[in-house]
Amino acid sequence: MQIARNNSLEFLQKALRQQMNDMADHIAGGGCKDFASYQRCCGVIEGLATAERELLDLTKQIDDD
Repeated sequence: MQIARNNSLEFLQKALRQQMNDMADHIAGGGCKDFASYQRCCGVIEGLATAERELLDLTKQIDDD
């Protein structure tokens, strides 16, 4: 069961990272048409980064038990 759990957590972490990278590419490619759009994209990246950090902390806690 441990392997399946770790694979699921790893899959989720990669998905979060991919979404962050996609949003950063959107910003870098000039996808934000105004400052409000830029702020929204930055907020999305911040939220995804927070979620990823929590997931990594959870994974570490599970592995340490």
